[in-house]
Amino acid sequence: MSRHEDKEAAVRRLLDTPHPPVPGDLSLRAAARGARLRRRALGVRRALWTACALAALAFLVWASLTRPWEAPPAQTTPPLEGW
Repeated sequence: MSRHEDKEAAVRRLLDTPHPPVPGDLSLRAAARGARLRRRALGVRRALWTACALAALAFLVWASLTRPWEAPPAQTTPPLEGW
């Protein structure tokens, strides 16, 4: 037998064997599971967007209070000579 015939015989054996019965409510259970997964993914996505928005808001509040773009005030004053 050639390799092709061996594969064909194996496929025929698989097709000839009786398969277990499929439950009648399998499609309903699969649809319910898919809906649960979709709702969970939506909740996770909303939570991540909320966390990103809160982080951006916290950064804006911090930046407006500390003003990191301005130069810090001098720690020492120059000597007062020539007055």
